[in-house]
Amino acid sequence: MKKLSTLLIAVLVAAGLLRMCVYTVNEREYALVFALGELKTVISEPGLHVKLPPPLQNIVYLDKRILNLDAAGADLVQTSEKKNLLIDTFVKWRIEDPRLYWVSFQGSEPAAANRVSALLRDVLNVVVNKRTVNQITSSERDKAMVEISQLLQERVRDVGIGIVDVRMKRVDFTPEISESVYRRMEAERKRVASEERSKGAAQAERIRASADRESEVILAQAYRDAQEGQGRGDAQAAEIYAEAFGRDPEFARFYRSLQAYRDSFADKNDVMVVDPSADFFRYFKSERRNEQARRHDARARVGPRHRGLHADGGPGLLEGVDKPIPRRARPRAAHHGPSARRTRTGDHLDRLIR
Repeated sequence: MKKLSTLLIAVLVAAGLLRMCVYTVNEREYALVFALGELKTVISEPGLHVKLPPPLQNIVYLDKRILNLDAAGADLVQTSEKKNLLIDTFVKWRIEDPRLYWVSFQGSEPAAANRVSALLRDVLNVVVNKRTVNQITSSERDKAMVEISQLLQERVRDVGIGIVDVRMKRVDFTPEISESVYRRMEAERKRVASEERSKGAAQAERIRASADRESEVILAQAYRDAQEGQGRGDAQAAEIYAEAFGRDPEFARFYRSLQAYRDSFADKNDVMVVDPSADFFRYFKSERRNEQARRHDARARVGPRHRGLHADGGPGLLEGVDKPIPRRARPRAAHHGPSARRTRTGDHLDRLIR
């Protein structure tokens, strides 16, 4: 029984010693072997390894994976145009030399991140200060990021860090410059809008002028056609009137006199001062005087040699313009009296006016 207990104790002690002397390294980490506080060996290969038990030898593990450094805020950098830019970046880095990394940062990842951030700000100033805003934001942005990555790699190599990639997430102006840029863009847009409105107004005026010109042409053509039609109608009417009046000149004079009476007496308020013996009242005179006037006109038309042949000639006013009134058919004033003469003359005037 006593031997069994001793054997069990020996096994436990051996297992403890074995556990303290054996360690494993996986593919995601480095193993630093320290002997009495001095860094002796860096193990980068994964597997099972043996060491002396503490405190003779100790093991410290470092991360072999790619680490991200995302700055909390944007860095204020000035361009070659003396314009301030806010540049937000992130860095992918890793531990390339565990020994230098341990010596530089004692294995502290936050300390390493702070160092990389400080070096990154210096590199940003170097790269951005020699470029314009347009180059940083568009034309040479990729080239600038490659240059930043290379310069940063050169500066962190002495501390055992390797830079995998550097990217500019956001490049903005400061609030003051952003406001100025916005105002300038707004003014530019207003200028373009004003130019477009001016072009539209000019085009509208051209269209309106063209429409007015076409309207004037159409109206002129319509007026010309109307005048031509009216002229043809007037010519045809004049031809008809001339043909009708040529058959009976006396009726033509009578018709024109009726038109003159109608136009003259259209308004009851008109006042006319005319000699009663004037030719205007020719057809208002008695039939006897009209007959005498017709005889005189007939003698004037026939001539001195034939005056005696047509002493009774002349168209009658009421019975027809182409048929002479016989002497025996003429009314005599002695048979009727003054009142009857006035009535007949009034009836005659009414017929003339109607």
